[in-house]
Amino acid sequence: MVSPPHEAMHRIFQHDPGLFSRVSRFLGIDLPKPIGATALPTDLTEASPVERRVDTLLRFETAEQGPFLLAVEAQGKKDPDKPASWAYYVSYLWTKYRLPAALLVVCQDYATAKWAQQPVHSGPAQLPTLTLRPLVVGPHNMPVITEPDEARADLVLASLAAITHAAEPVVNAILKALSTALRDAPEDIADPIVEFTAHGLGNRPAKHLWRNLVAMDLSFYKSYISEEIRDEGRAQAGAEALLIVLEQRGLDVSDDVRGRVTACDDPAVLRHWLARAVTAPTAEAIFEDE
Repeated sequence: MVSPPHEAMHRIFQHDPGLFSRVSRFLGIDLPKPIGATALPTDLTEASPVERRVDTLLRFETAEQGPFLLAVEAQGKKDPDKPASWAYYVSYLWTKYRLPAALLVVCQDYATAKWAQQPVHSGPAQLPTLTLRPLVVGPHNMPVITEPDEARADLVLASLAAITHAAEPVVNAILKALSTALRDAPEDIADPIVEFTAHGLGNRPAKHLWRNLVAMDLSFYKSYISEEIRDEGRAQAGAEALLIVLEQRGLDVSDDVRGRVTACDDPAVLRHWLARAVTAPTAEAIFEDE
């Protein structure tokens, strides 16, 4: 099953294809500035039953060197089978489109990034017929954007910085700068940034900070993930209030009751239980008739 971080790491380049040209300077690559970019179909399936799909595929247009293709792959861990697949992608794209094709791999940890950027040769050592040299984006080379003004200058890059540094302590400062910068952004611009960032953080501890920042700093946004985050915050507060009422009344709160209350994510249900908790003879009585 594809994870939210995996989707965010490559789909952010679909959302803003020009992000690649801005990222390339952090990779030490001097590429001509694209004058256009188009997202292409990602299905690389052959006529045979073997099916292969690249995560994101973009076509860039340049005035100086003409068009080229960029395949973007999100890689969450080392996978010895991947280099062969990546080589296949690049070769297939070259064959199908007759255009230069490059590969960008996006990682969220140093070990995977170091592994992914190693050149891989196909063929015997003395006959390296095809050499794969992916471009790799990760915590080792993405900027640490901790100033709101810097984040405001390029919100998408700031989101990618948060995603690639998701496992690093510095991500907290990046998220605070990004949330501050988003206060001034129109909703249609901020919404996808909020969602990419939330998905990119996955289940890492920083997701809680981001959800709190969105709930407090960006409460006026109405995207589905913003509403989901605020609902979670309301549910958590409701559960805490309910447990406090039961404890202050001197009622015995069993582990089963506590677990059911804290697991509830419906603010309306929690309000209903809270009303019962004021007069219920036992903690278990708040669940009566349910």
